[in-house]
Amino acid sequence: MKARSITMLVLGILLSMLGVGLLSGGIGASWVNALQNDGGYLTSPRERFAVDSSAIVSARADGIRGDTYPGPLPFDVGSIRIGAESANPDKDVFIGIGPRQDVDRYLSGSNYSELREVEFRPFRTEYLEVQGTAQLSAPAGQTFWAASAAGSGEQNLDWKIEAGDWSVVVMNADASPGISADLQAGFRSELFGPIAAGLLAAGAILLLLGVPLLIFGAQGLGRHTATPSPSIPVARPGSATPSAPSGTAPVAVPGQPAAARDVQAAADLRPYPSRLRGDLDPVLSRGMWLVKWFLAIPHFVVLVFLWFAFVVVTIIAWFAILFTARYPRALFDFNVGVLRWSWRVSFYAYAALGTDRYPPFTLARTDYPADFEVEYPQRLSRGLVLVKGWLLALPHLIIIGALTGASTIRWTDPQNPGIRYETAAGFSLFGFLVLVAGVILLFSGRYQRPLFDLIMGFNRWIYRVTTYVALMRDEYPPFRLDQGARDVGEPHHDASVGAGMPGTPAVPAESYPPPAGPVPPQGPPPSDPTPRA
Repeated sequence: MKARSITMLVLGILLSMLGVGLLSGGIGASWVNALQNDGGYLTSPRERFAVDSSAIVSARADGIRGDTYPGPLPFDVGSIRIGAESANPDKDVFIGIGPRQDVDRYLSGSNYSELREVEFRPFRTEYLEVQGTAQLSAPAGQTFWAASAAGSGEQNLDWKIEAGDWSVVVMNADASPGISADLQAGFRSELFGPIAAGLLAAGAILLLLGVPLLIFGAQGLGRHTATPSPSIPVARPGSATPSAPSGTAPVAVPGQPAAARDVQAAADLRPYPSRLRGDLDPVLSRGMWLVKWFLAIPHFVVLVFLWFAFVVVTIIAWFAILFTARYPRALFDFNVGVLRWSWRVSFYAYAALGTDRYPPFTLARTDYPADFEVEYPQRLSRGLVLVKGWLLALPHLIIIGALTGASTIRWTDPQNPGIRYETAAGFSLFGFLVLVAGVILLFSGRYQRPLFDLIMGFNRWIYRVTTYVALMRDEYPPFRLDQGARDVGEPHHDASVGAGMPGTPAVPAESYPPPAGPVPPQGPPPSDPTPRA
């Protein structure tokens, strides 16, 4: 049964990913087709090309070059437009397209520049200079041009593409050396419409086949993944409030009654209905963290596909919540399993470096020192599902972006002051803290516990927001950094005696962090309070 679910999930993911790719290509082709309506062309930026030679020639297309001149294509591929304007007012510009062999014969022995590469952001050109001393005759007098244009001002050359090995040539009209011209190229084709229709149809068919397989596979794995888990204590009127970590106390507000302070403290410490655990190994390798990212590559590959399934399942769950106010339980457990798998790999490889134990390849809960769980909601708001994933979560997403986003460098091309460029560089704050923890571990052999607790707080915040954005809970994530290996109110396990393995006796939450000072002896109270001699 599990093998069949895995097979359906893999086939569903592959077909759905291919379908999404084809749909994206179809949408792009449709957009391109819309841009070229009414005879328009898709054009490149207008840039200045300048050389000291007598001609600028397009690079050789080695894949289609031949010794014979082929006939016309069996269908209309499209047309190109080349626009040119001389930067020298005393010079007229010439543009021509001709068979490569005839162009080579015409330019033989002269000094010309073959354009090998062009980049537009920023603009950069690379030429192959061919040396020669022969003086060329005026290009307009040659008879081999398939299309040409010459004159002062802006000149446009339109040419219907034909099979063959062609060269595009830009020269001064009098064939004198020293060319400086503003050039722009454009392309249009009537094939974009049929291509778009074909891609859209194929993509839709693959999605119709792939999404059901993906959902059935996810449901099957979700049923295998589901495990009973203790509910998270939530403070309700008239009930006991969750225990606060030792050493914390309600903040006194002048004029606020003690009962109100207790209620406020309970609200501030109320656990979020998702639990993220990460038990730090008592002994860690000094340098293994340097290669963990490489060792985790198999997990990264699997997670790419699992996260695609996660997104598809979330979309299906969106519709289910909107119409039934319920998140299908099997799909819920599958998505929790994906988050759990991601957290185990993150805890091992790059987001905490808290263990040297290799993560298991499973969605289910195991005895691994990192775990993630979300309490299943019996009902969810139909209205919140419309806005919580993108609008209500926006403040959290901004904060997480600031914590995990890399720095951005903005710069301007001196030759084009109106164009600005951006590039991401450096570490994020979160990544920098993990790097510092790794460097300290490398040189001291110890993982600083306060730094680990802070990193765990960042991870816990990220996964709470992910839970909310993924529609798993309606409770708004708190704006707080719950540091430490465990969530507020969750029992703490000593890493030296099992690190959270099933069956490990739990130490009460009040014992973590340990109270200051000597610990009084524990034991049952005496039955007779009278002092004994």
